[in-house]
Parts: sequence; C-alpha cells; structure tokens
Amino acid sequence: MNTLRITNARILTMEAPWPLGRIIPSGEVVIEGGIIRRISESPPQRANQAENIPTLDARGRVLMPAFIDAHTHALWAGDRLDEWDMKRRGVSYLEILHAGGGIMSTVRAVRAASDHDLAANLRHRLHSMLAEGTTTIEVKSGYGLSTLHELRMLRAIRDASTDFPGTLVPTALIAHAIDPDVPAERFIRTTIEETLPAVHDEFPGITIDAYCEQGAWPLEACIRLFERARSLGHPFRVHTDQFNSMGMTEWAMSHGALSLDHLEASSAETLRAIASTSSYAVLLPCTGFNTDGRYVNARTIIDAAGAERLVIATNLNPGSAPCASMPMAIALAVRMNHLTPQEAIAACTRNPAALLGLHDRGVIATGKRADLVLLRNTDERLLAYEFGGNPVDLTIVNGFPHESRP
Repeated sequence: MNTLRITNARILTMEAPWPLGRIIPSGEVVIEGGIIRRISESPPQRANQAENIPTLDARGRVLMPAFIDAHTHALWAGDRLDEWDMKRRGVSYLEILHAGGGIMSTVRAVRAASDHDLAANLRHRLHSMLAEGTTTIEVKSGYGLSTLHELRMLRAIRDASTDFPGTLVPTALIAHAIDPDVPAERFIRTTIEETLPAVHDEFPGITIDAYCEQGAWPLEACIRLFERARSLGHPFRVHTDQFNSMGMTEWAMSHGALSLDHLEASSAETLRAIASTSSYAVLLPCTGFNTDGRYVNARTIIDAAGAERLVIATNLNPGSAPCASMPMAIALAVRMNHLTPQEAIAACTRNPAALLGLHDRGVIATGKRADLVLLRNTDERLLAYEFGGNPVDLTIVNGFPHESRP
C-alpha cells in the first residue's frame, strides 16, 4: 500500500468556511493506500522519525487539493494553425465557423485519425496536464458529428483512462456543430434519434452536452435533445451565451442543467439568476484571452451568493483555447474575471469536484482521495500572481507522487 507523510506544509484544507477552509500554517498529512488518513499540526521531528513512514518535508510550501479541470475538449486530431493566422488578420471565430472551419476542420481530422492515434493524442495531453497539477479531467467528445465517430471518441476517452493515473470524466458533446454536408433538420433529427440512443446504450448515464450558438445548434434543437436525454436518465450541461445570448441559459437553469458554460454574453441579470439555481457557472478565461477579450464578471455571481457554484476550467481545445494549464486559467480568472486568488483556488478544486459528482476529492480531509499538489511557493497567492510557468513541484495522484520538474 502506498504510504507517505508530508510534513511542515502550509495546508489549504478547502473545507468550510469558504473559500480556503481551515488553513494549517505548518501541518502534516499522512496518506495510506491512496487515502488521507491523518491531518495535524506538524509534530516534533523525533515523533516523525519514530514511525517508519516515507516522509517528505514541504519546508513551508503550500499543500492543496490537486486541480480539477471540469471543461475540456482534450481529445482531437490535427491543428488549426492556419485558422490562427486568419484570426490574427481579423477574421472572427464565427466567420471561420460559418466558412466550414473551426469545429468542422477538427471534425475532419478526427474522422481521418485511427483509434490508436486518437487515444495516443489524448494521453500526451493528459500527462502534460498532470505535470501542472491537474489530476481530474473532464473530456468531451464532439469532433465526430456522427454516431460512428462520436462513439469512437468516447471509446478513446475510456481507453486513455486505463493507464492515466488520474481520473477522466467523459461527456458526450454530441451537439457541438451541425455538419454542413447534411441538411440541418436531418442532422439534428439523426443526432437525437440515432446518436443519442447509441450513446445511451454504450454509456448509460453519461452527461450530454450541446453548443447553443449561431452557426452551431439553435435553441429549439438543443431543447429537443436535452428533453430526450433527460427522459433516458442523462444529466446535461450546455455551452451557452458565448457570443450571443439565445435564451438557452434561462431555459437550462430552469430545467436543472448541471452547468452553464461560457456565459461571456450573459447579462448581469442572468448571472445573478444563476446564483439562485442548482446549476454551476463554468468560466473559461483562456477562451477570452485567445479569442475576443471578453470575460464574465464573476463578482456579479459571487455577490448574489453563487460563489460555491462557480467553476474555472481551461476549455482546452485546438481552436479557441489551446491551453492545458489550470495555473494559467487561475491567473487569468483573477485578472479578468475579478476573482480573488482564494476564490479562484476554490473554483478549480472543491467546486468542480461537486459539479462532477466526485465527493471524494477537492478538499484535504480524512477519508478523502489523496490527489494533492505541492506548490513551489509558501504563499498560495503566488499561484495567481505569477503566470506563464509551472508553479507545481509535486503532483500526488491517489497517493503516488509524480514529479513535475526535472
């Protein structure tokens, strides 16, 4: 059984009170069998030596729950470098999408890739994320746009999870775009009547997702998909209000959506309303940084008492957010979404754990899974203050340490 003691650490427990919970300025955590067995003030060194347990001296560095990235499109093939050149010349994301680029260019690459290559691409990205402290990763399908290829993507996520030390949470984003080679109504009907039942048969209970936006799935079609998915026992999430507010946010929050993701085009009134529902607001600041410079004012949600349902994620994807770094997302969220460093840390640990239904992580508490990160800093605010580097010295996954630095 894997056993480890970490001593002399500044421990962010992340339990109540929100946001960081009880902070232990100099404490120790004992891990046995991948589970946190004891948390205490650091005892005298003589007592440490009395137990024959491998011990890591944190030397005052911050020990906190590992990052949970609750919104990614980490499985894809190909790249969009040519489209990036177009964007730098002033072509908008929606213009590229309308011209058959964007999501569709990645769809073509995914369809052409072998099953082996799809899973290998995902594994490579997962280990890069692990090195920066992310141990739990939600991964969406969505670049298949047919029953065959959406199932291939979900199977690739399942295959990659078998040798990844962390946790993958698959999401079936079967309504990511509408294939321009298929009449729109026929494509929507096929997705709802063929793809959704096939996904249900092989992945019962999986979360269903859709991108409600001009040039992607219209409001009425998303509602049809989600109502059918709910009848089959599937929860749902939705990409909503990224560029245009189309009414989906209001419908989704009143019908029990797990999360409302993007929200850059949401009004202050809508953001305040989210705080009174059970839905989580998922903010994706890396997207604003890489597309149009728009960011959700998270203070509107927090001031309406919605702080504990606020989540930050990378939105890792080849087009709008080619960034796998949760530390970078935190740095942007503090600067652009107006979070405090402490609020941003909660939004990528305890809050996304609750969103994903993983109640065994996201906090440092006895009996919880030992997914932790040891920062190279002694002050957690530096996690947001610095940007562009890797602030993680050690990632611990299910009790096993993984060095983040050479």
